[in-house]
Amino acid sequence: MTDQPASRPDLDDAALAFAEQVFESTRKGDAARLADLLGRGLPANIRNHNGDSLLMLASYHGHLDASRVLLENGADPQLCNDKGQSPLAGAAFKGNLDMVRLLLDHGADVESASPDGKTALMMAAMFNRSEIVALLLERGADPSRADMNGVTPLAAAQTMGAQDTPRLIAEALAARS
Repeated sequence: MTDQPASRPDLDDAALAFAEQVFESTRKGDAARLADLLGRGLPANIRNHNGDSLLMLASYHGHLDASRVLLENGADPQLCNDKGQSPLAGAAFKGNLDMVRLLLDHGADVESASPDGKTALMMAAMFNRSEIVALLLERGADPSRADMNGVTPLAAAQTMGAQDTPRLIAEALAARS
């Protein structure tokens, strides 16, 4: 006998409307509403149709208070969306230093990578996010790690024409030698 995948329950229109309101509140950063809902049993790691968790949406849109509420109520900082993107990589891409720090402080893995092997350090280096690069390196990001195509953070930064991050990466590499 083979195991059949569990079917998802059908949601009625009211449940679907409520779910959309929850995700919209998250996109807007309504920390008070999220705290109330989480306190009443809303799972912190629910996801939308793209696999984006509440934390992914709050962090990507730069809502520190909402992200903090989610993290303090059990949101998983490692939960990637359907594209394999993590909240940390999204925050690094957006250039939000405070969000990167918050996620790291709540257990985000500095070395987690998307399916193509890109890390938050690579994203920050590519887009010349110097303060984020410095923080990620301080927290243990590997400056020599390469993605699936063999591209390192230094090469990514140079290819994108970043002005400041190549020096930071080169210094980190030299310090490891």
